[in-house]
Amino acid sequence: MKRSIKAPAKINLSLDVLHKREDGFHEVEMVMAQVDLADRLDFTLRTDGKITVEMSEGFLPVDHRNFAYQAARLLQKKYKVKSGLHIYIHKYIPVAAGLAGGSSDAAAALKGANEMWGLGLSIEELAVYAAEIGSDVAFCVYGGTALATGRGEKIRLLPAPPPCWVILAKPPIGVSTGDIYKKVDAGKKRKPASPAIVKALEAGSFTDVCANLNNVLEEVTLPMYPEVTRIKERMLDSGADAALMSGSGPTVFGLIEKEAKVHRVYNALRGFCDQVYAVRMIRHEE
Repeated sequence: MKRSIKAPAKINLSLDVLHKREDGFHEVEMVMAQVDLADRLDFTLRTDGKITVEMSEGFLPVDHRNFAYQAARLLQKKYKVKSGLHIYIHKYIPVAAGLAGGSSDAAAALKGANEMWGLGLSIEELAVYAAEIGSDVAFCVYGGTALATGRGEKIRLLPAPPPCWVILAKPPIGVSTGDIYKKVDAGKKRKPASPAIVKALEAGSFTDVCANLNNVLEEVTLPMYPEVTRIKERMLDSGADAALMSGSGPTVFGLIEKEAKVHRVYNALRGFCDQVYAVRMIRHEE
């Protein structure tokens, strides 16, 4: 028995940090949307009870540090599953990029393990387990477009963004999400951007989505990594309707309504970095 599941990347249309929580996490409010750049996870049952992970990229951990491993192991322990699972991850999402590649792999592993072991768990039940693995994993279980609150685990599904193209550009650096959050000024008074993005999505207004994009983590990442600022400026100068850093960075995305502009923006970014992608928003779970 085999199964393959896609694990799409996400971008942040907004990311607000409200305050530092007593549990050490940050209280956040963010709107996330999946795009059609995705890893693929292949699942095969094992009879020896072991969970094993292989990956197309050799430099990433495949032991207990791997989120997909953690996800499968969590369900195996909770439900005392006797059989094991082999997970092969075809890695297409850039690593340490602010695109939730590891979190999406974990979500796909929860879904794959649920199916392979016949557990019959609902999406809502899987999302509860997802929150034990990482803050973005619950969103990745639901997929699509959503408002995430709490530390990211409380999910409210939203209408998909109006049809548009998304250019992703990642410079050849990795950024630690933990390091960026440690440096963010959680006590600074800011007007949250997320309510305006939610309103824009509900109205189906591409113009209002573009006008209200905001990510408070840019305050930390951009001064530390000037190349991220240069990519964002290049994206806007070459014709993107709006541009923003995703997550803790360093990937920058640009939104483009008219297809005629896509190649110009894409080509302008190819001169800056190797990892450039032209993708679309996922309008429903695919």
